[in-house]
Amino acid sequence: MPYRPAANGTRVRLGFPVKVLGAAGLRSHDSRRWQNQPHLSVSLAYLRDIFLYLERKEIRFYRMAGQLAPYLTHPELPAFHNQLDECSTELAAIGDLARQQRVRLTLHPGFYVQLSHPDADLAARSSLELAAATSLLDRMGLDAASVVVVHVGGGHGDLAAALERFARAANLLADSVRRRLVLENGDRQFSLRDVLWVQRRTGIPVVLDTLHHRCHNPDAIPPLDALKIALATWPEDVVPKIHVSSPRTAVRTLYRDGAARVQMPLPHQHSDFLHPFEVIDLLGAAVSAQLRSFDVMLEAKAKDVALLRLREQISRFAPSLARHVQ
Repeated sequence: MPYRPAANGTRVRLGFPVKVLGAAGLRSHDSRRWQNQPHLSVSLAYLRDIFLYLERKEIRFYRMAGQLAPYLTHPELPAFHNQLDECSTELAAIGDLARQQRVRLTLHPGFYVQLSHPDADLAARSSLELAAATSLLDRMGLDAASVVVVHVGGGHGDLAAALERFARAANLLADSVRRRLVLENGDRQFSLRDVLWVQRRTGIPVVLDTLHHRCHNPDAIPPLDALKIALATWPEDVVPKIHVSSPRTAVRTLYRDGAARVQMPLPHQHSDFLHPFEVIDLLGAAVSAQLRSFDVMLEAKAKDVALLRLREQISRFAPSLARHVQ
């Protein structure tokens, strides 16, 4: 579905994370173990190939692999610590390519990044990871829209104390790091209200995850209101982003010792594809309410294939909405 930009009003750009499933042979990063000398230069070569695919499919929003520079901050593998310097030219070239294709690039480090952790050493390691992610984006020359998404982390038996630790650690980060940081609500702990508490104390914008909000919404905030609240935390000159996914509904049969066991799906697990009517309802409500434009990271297991299918479904079932969606 070619993008036909809306003459005015809310515009929505769809993106997907990391893996490409719609074309054979595309790798998101150099995933070899340290013994085989993986390197950022290899990951960037893979990323250039992905950019060719993004251009063909007119996809303008992509989350890069969190381990694009393998073992970059590993304390016991100093040989990997200089990859950003070693790839300065390649990083700048990737940034140029992103601007030429108008692709927004973001990062979402793994669960091990927890500024709220009560262990001071682990919290410090998290700060180091965020500084490295920021440096990677800076060396690409990317603007403020290229954000680094984090969670509060574990509650460790005291949610209020965890929020305090996160806010304190975030405020100690270098300004360059904190400016790229955005905070996502959780599906079991740290609701929208909790991350808004952090936002008021740090200025870090909120990324609304719609499925997490469905799973953990103790204040019963309606979805459209939650979207309005989250979008309002972003600077006026940066397009906000949200995460959208649908819960897995299919059962799985597990086999152990020759016996079959049916495993029921959990509500926070991502489905392969998006529920088209739920997404249409949310985006349609945002357009009708004339909310500011925002980007949507689709967290579905079918990745880019799910994005392309959702585009087709929006065009089929909500053609008036399709002109607002890229």
